[in-house]
Parts: sequence; structure tokens; C-alpha cells
Amino acid sequence: MSSIQHAIEHYIGGRRTAGASGRSQEVTNPASGQVTGHVALAGVAEVNAAVAAAAAAFPAWAGTPPIRRARVLFRFLELLNRDKDALAHAITAEHGKVFTDAQGEVARGIDIVEFACGVPQLLKGDYTAQVSTGMDNWTLRQPLGVVAGITPFNFPVMVPMWMFPVALATGNTFVLKPSPTDPGPSLMIADLLKEAGLPDGVFNVVQGDKVAVDALVGHPDVRALSFVGSTPIASYIYETGAHHGKRVQALGGAKNHMVVMPDADIEQAVDALIGAAYGSAGERCMAISVAVLVGDVAERLMPRLVERARSLKVLDGENLAAEMGPIVTRAAHARITGYIERGVAEGAKLLVDGRDFDPASAGPGCAGGFWMGGTLFDHVTPEMTIYKEEIFGPVLSCVRVKDMAEAVRLINAHEFGNGVSCFTRDGNAAREFGQQIEVGMVGINVPIPVPMAWHGFGGWKRSLFGDMHAYGEEGVRFYTKQKSIMQRWPESIEKGAEFVMPTAK
Repeated sequence: MSSIQHAIEHYIGGRRTAGASGRSQEVTNPASGQVTGHVALAGVAEVNAAVAAAAAAFPAWAGTPPIRRARVLFRFLELLNRDKDALAHAITAEHGKVFTDAQGEVARGIDIVEFACGVPQLLKGDYTAQVSTGMDNWTLRQPLGVVAGITPFNFPVMVPMWMFPVALATGNTFVLKPSPTDPGPSLMIADLLKEAGLPDGVFNVVQGDKVAVDALVGHPDVRALSFVGSTPIASYIYETGAHHGKRVQALGGAKNHMVVMPDADIEQAVDALIGAAYGSAGERCMAISVAVLVGDVAERLMPRLVERARSLKVLDGENLAAEMGPIVTRAAHARITGYIERGVAEGAKLLVDGRDFDPASAGPGCAGGFWMGGTLFDHVTPEMTIYKEEIFGPVLSCVRVKDMAEAVRLINAHEFGNGVSCFTRDGNAAREFGQQIEVGMVGINVPIPVPMAWHGFGGWKRSLFGDMHAYGEEGVRFYTKQKSIMQRWPESIEKGAEFVMPTAK
């Protein structure tokens, strides 16, 4: 498999191309701050070319029997397993997350490919004989056409795999617009799909920024769009895409809470908070950014939480001892710093300050990188900015409440409803929490409740725009349209015109 090139190009119609826009953007290694390449930024012409290639490939691919499409995905799966560590190293190089976390990202993407390989079973319709005398009725699901995915920087392998394996398996052709922050893995994926035997034009990559996004959202030949990112952009893509008559699935922001009940195992709760708040430098849509401490649990939990936050191993992501790597970009580092300053100004108690981190301690060559340690606030209130807004960084805010009822009201009042967790030994409390909480993905003693490949991913409220969750059976429905066929034969048709509404006879 080819490595990431200094010039990161588009992939259209089965080949790499620099395009004609003349625009590009620097790609950096967050650990060192050094520029490692330049990614081409598509204009309207490149997007049009990618969509045209996908449209030209669609009839033959849609007409390919599902079992043969699955066989291509099985070969792709073999290649992914062969090169999974190379993909993980590419993620670490451009995103900065630690190598072991990057391996986990690739593994979760592989799960979706394994699910999509079962497409012959997933596309089976329903059949009813004799719905009326001499008449049968059945349903089938057919592909939409050209579909597109717009994906974020924080999971450059896993999130695209939430989309394209299911889309391809169900007979669509695909245009991927990855983040220009870490675009290299997208071309590695394209190379593997070609090696697996995917026909040219079925999978395409257009690198780019808002110009490419707008061109895809407004393109008349793109039938569906899937997006993962911030809520303002998700809302824009959903509304604009729907205005253009597209099917849109747009996953937005999050403010995920973890409730710690008084009966919880303190060490388990601390482990969960440390991993879920600071893993991947908090740059996950399922990261826990708020700890909701119930009753007197704060007095027992906070000393251990402070100790663990201060001892967090913040190192170069290629160091296998690392627990957290750098922030993805200098701009993101500045944004997170601004939130910490705002938290202090609004009266939250700053117990551990990640701004004090010494980049030189992360490893050789890291002095110029975008480094920050874990930050921990206590006595945060719902009126504070650091509670209300998604920080998307290694900042954990602790809120104290008197009982579970207050915890549930607090969480349900938030505009986001992506993920939530509750740590308790009480089965009834867990059951009541799961029933009452207004959040799409719930963990009971599970800090990051990301559903497995066959269940589907998606939040509630302003965390999801659209009707269907990502991947799983809902992903199959998103990328297909149902057709119902009713059939009878001349020998069973009574003579004479019928002027009343048809009914079963």
C-alpha cells in the first residue's frame, strides 16, 4: 500500500489527480508542529468531475448482484486487516491521537465493513402471498444513486467507514469529502478499494473545504448526504441539502455527561472519567466532558480524579506508553485555551490546568507541537459557558447535584443529546435512568456507549438532524429506497372496470 504523499490529491474515476483549482492547504504533524504536506482543495470543477465519475459508474454497480458486491468488500476487509497498522500510523501522524487509540479507530471501522459484507441478507425484502385473491405483494430495496459523505478530522478512518461500506454494499456510488486537516488516510482507503477490485468511479475522494462542501450539497446528481461535525454546520447542511431535495443525515455536536451515583465504585468511575474525558485529547463527539456528581460522592471521588488528571501521560502518539497526544491544530489549541480562560473568569474552580503543560516533556522534537495537558474544573454550574458549549478538548467539568432526579433534569435540559453514562450498582436506578434520560446513546457503567456496527449511531435533539442513525440497519434504509410490487395474472382478473378503492377480496 502506498504511503501518504507530500502532495495529497483527489481520487476521481480510479486515479489520483491534483485538480485545476490551484488551491491547497498545509497538513501538519500536531506533535511537532511541522508541515508534512499540502492537500489540494477542490473547486466546483473537481466536485463535478467526481460526481460525474460516480454517476457513470452507478448503473453497472447497482446492477451487480449483492453477493458480488459483498465479495469486493470481503477482499477490502482482508486488505484492511493486512494494513491496519499502517492506517493507524497515518492517523497518528496527521491527527496526533496516540497509536493505540488510532488502532482502535481502525478496528471500529473494520466492524462496519464486516457488517456491510452481509448485504445479501440485509437487502432481503418482505413477501406476502395472496394479499387478495390471485394477487401477491412484495417489497425490495434499491440504491439511490450517487451519495456523498462529509467527514470530520477526529476520525479520518472510522467515520468514513460509517458511511461508504454500507452505501457501496447497497449499490450506490460514493464521493467522500474528508477533512483537509488529516486527509492522507482517505487516499490509502481509495487505494485499498481499488486493490480489492472495486470498479473505477464507484468510490471517489474530493479533498477540500467549504467550497467543496457547498458544491456537493447543491449538486443535482447527489441523492443523499451524510455528515458528521459541529451542530451549526450540521444544521446548515441538513437545511440546505433538504432544500435541494436530498436525503440528509447530519450528526452534530455533543455535551456528554457521566453521572456518578453515591453507590458507584470510585476507582471504576475515576478510570472511566479519565479515559473518556482525556482519550484522544477530548476530540471525540462521544467524549465525556461533564461529570455529574450525585450526593456525597464528590468528596470521595475528587481527590482521586485530581491525582489521576495530574499524572496523565501526555506523550508523542507513537510512544506506546502515551495516554493522550497533542491537540490537532494550533487554532484548536487556541480555542480550547480560550474556554479554559472563560471558565476561570466565570467562577469555576480550576483544579488542574492543562495550559501549564511543558511540550518538551512529550518527547524529542515536540517543542513546537500543539500540546496541552488535561484540565479539570469543579463547582461548574449550568450557566457557565464551559458547561453549555462543546469544547472538543481535554477539559472535564464537574457539576454537583443532590440526587438522580436533579441529574436527569440537568441533562435533559441541555440542547445536545448525543451520549450519556451513569455509574451505579443499583439496578433500579440504572433502569429508571435509561428510561427517563433524553439522550440517544446511553451507557450504564459504560463511559463511551458507541453502538456496535449492527445497531447504529446517533443522538437526539441538536446532536442529530435527520430521521435515521448512521450505519446498522438504519444505514441500510438511509442508502436505499423501498419499492412495493403488487402482482396478479390475467387468469385471476375479473371482467369489468373497477371504480372503487381496491380492497382485499
